[in-house]
Amino acid sequence: MIFSLNILLAIVWAGLLGSFDWWTLASGFLLGFGALHIVYRKHSNVRYFQKPRKVVAFVLYYLWELACSNFTVALDILTPTHRMRPGIIAIPLDAKTDFEITLLANLITMTPGTLSLDVSEDRKTLYVHAMYITNPEEIRQSIKSQMERRVLEVLN
Repeated sequence: MIFSLNILLAIVWAGLLGSFDWWTLASGFLLGFGALHIVYRKHSNVRYFQKPRKVVAFVLYYLWELACSNFTVALDILTPTHRMRPGIIAIPLDAKTDFEITLLANLITMTPGTLSLDVSEDRKTLYVHAMYITNPEEIRQSIKSQMERRVLEVLN
C-alpha cells in the first residue's frame, strides 16, 4: 500500500517536472519516501521504512566481509607459508524458502574462501567448504548469527 503510494508520488513528481526519465522518477521516489516517512513516522509498525536501513546495513556488512575475505586469501597466496586448513562444515538453516536458501548459499559462495556445496534433502542443513577452519563452531556461528540472520531480516 505505502509502496504503491510512493510510486504514485514519483509519477506525480515526474509529471510536475515534465520529464519521465529514470533520474526524475528516482528523485521523485526518494522525495516521496521522505514525505511518507514524515507522515507515517508515528506509526512504528510500518515496516516499509525499516527495510531500506536493513538493506543498506546488509550491503555494508557484506562488502566488509568480502574485503576481509579477499585480504585473507590474498595474504595467504602472497606469503610463502600457507595457513589453509580446509574442511566442510554443516550449517543448520533457519531459512525456509528456496529463495532464502539460494540467496544465502550464493552469498557464501561469492565470498572468497568459502563455497556452498549442497543442501540436505530436508532443506535444514547447508554444507559449506571453507579454506580456513581453525574453529568450526566459530565459523558456523558467524554464518548463522551474521549472514543468515541479516539475509532473513532483509527478505522478511
